[in-house]
Order: sequence, then C-alpha cells, then structure tokens
Amino acid sequence: MFNKMKKLLSLGAVVASTAVLLTGCGGGSQQAASSGSGAAQEISGKISASGSTALLPLLKPAQEAFQEKYEKVTVNVAGGGSFTGMNQVAEGAVQIGNSDVNLPDEYKDKGLVDHKVVVEPFVFIVDKDNKVDNLTKQQAIDILTGKITNWKEVGGADQKITLIHRAKSSGSRATISDVVLKGAAFTDDAVIQDSNGAVRAAIASTPGSIGYVDAPYADDSVKILKFDGVEYSPQNIIDGKYPIYGYGHMYTKGEPTGAVKAFIDYILSDEFQNSQVEKLGFIPVSKMKK
Repeated sequence: MFNKMKKLLSLGAVVASTAVLLTGCGGGSQQAASSGSGAAQEISGKISASGSTALLPLLKPAQEAFQEKYEKVTVNVAGGGSFTGMNQVAEGAVQIGNSDVNLPDEYKDKGLVDHKVVVEPFVFIVDKDNKVDNLTKQQAIDILTGKITNWKEVGGADQKITLIHRAKSSGSRATISDVVLKGAAFTDDAVIQDSNGAVRAAIASTPGSIGYVDAPYADDSVKILKFDGVEYSPQNIIDGKYPIYGYGHMYTKGEPTGAVKAFIDYILSDEFQNSQVEKLGFIPVSKMKK
C-alpha cells in the first residue's frame, strides 16, 4: 500500500513539474512573439522625395524632426518642380512626389494617391527700392502677360519691368497661372529661375524686377506687394480676403506603407501641424473655412 502511494505521489510530482515547464515555455513564446511584433513595427528604411521647391521650407524641418524621432530612417528631399516630382513618383524613381497643384488629367491613370498636407500662400515681390506697394489684379495680369512693361504705368518710377519667375515644370507658376491669370499666357520676355529661392535672390539684386514666390521665401531682402489692396497674411487667406494660395500635395504611387506612410502621417499629425506649420510660414489645412 505504501509503495503504491509512493508511486502515485511521484507520478503527481512529474505531472506538476511538466505543467510548470509547459507554462514557462508558453510564457516565453508569448514574450518572444510580443518582442517580434515590436520589431516588426519599428520604423526603418530610406525615403526619397522630390518636386515642389515651395514645399521645401516645410519638408526640410519635418525631415530633420522625423529622423530624430526615428533614428533608423533616412529621408532625402529634393526640389526640381511640382511636375518633375509627379513624373518621378509615377515612374517609381522616388517614393513621394511633392507638388503645388492638383493631379492633372494626364496623371490620373498612374495610380497616384493624393495627400494634401498644407496650405501654401504665394506673394508678388519686387526689389526693396521699388516705390510701388500694391498691384490690382488687372495690373498683375498685364505685367505677367507683357502688356505693361514700365513701372510708371502702375504708379512707379520710369523703369523697365523685368519679370523673373519659374519654368513650366513649376507648381508655383501653375498656381499663379490658375489663380491670377485665369488662362491668359505668360509673356516670353522673362528671366527663368529653377527655384523659389533663386527667384527671390535674383529679384533682390535686380532693380525693376518682379516675380512671385511661396510666402516663406519672402524675407527682408525683398518687398512684398499688396494684391488688390489686400496685404498678405495667413488670417487674410483664412478669411477669404487674400486669394493667392494653393495646397501642398504629397503624391505616392498607391497607398503608402512603412516609413513613407509614417513620414506623411507625421506631417499631418497634430504634433507637427499645430506646432510647426504656421511657424514655417504655411497654414494648416484644418484652418481653412469649408
């Protein structure tokens, strides 16, 4: 009887030990799975983007902040113009095409997905010695189309007007064409520059010149003109008083995933939109009145 009880107790101990071992193994597997899941969610890789130079003052700080947040991600952001960005993302040369324009019809079968990230204000600028402070819409049209060629025709000095602006691949040019010219053609008598920064620098050093830039580029080296008597300010855009603006788009080929999605999500996040966008000279999309 004693031997039988001893065997039963020994068997019970073996079963209990086995149960403990199995429980321990199960916990270890769950922890490993959890750890593996965390590793899978870790953001890493390289992101390539090109296109709009108007968006660079927004994207460069976003790039730096995002890379600090995700140390295993490298973001490369280049200019080239809005249409260049759309071409390159459509062809798969980059992962993000930055643009100041809505997707044109010729790109609508390319599988591009639009991410509208910010409001981009534009301003007309002249050299600081120019005495003109305001242009009516018609005066601006006449200058851009070459009908007005001397500043004395709009209340300024007897001085030739030199138009300095962007190439046809530029979204900034497309925005001015759409909002101001309404289908009229730019004059061919103009100096063409490849970026907003280059336009600003050329105007700052060229007496009698005029052009347009994304508002964040308009620093103390140039003079900003009123448009139809309205001074540029973010609030005037929000209130519908100042009409020269567009939207900044980040186009991807198909829905973004991984690091690309995380980067776009970061730019659209409250963290970035509420703390950085206005400081950088742009307007959050959420502030525009419907």
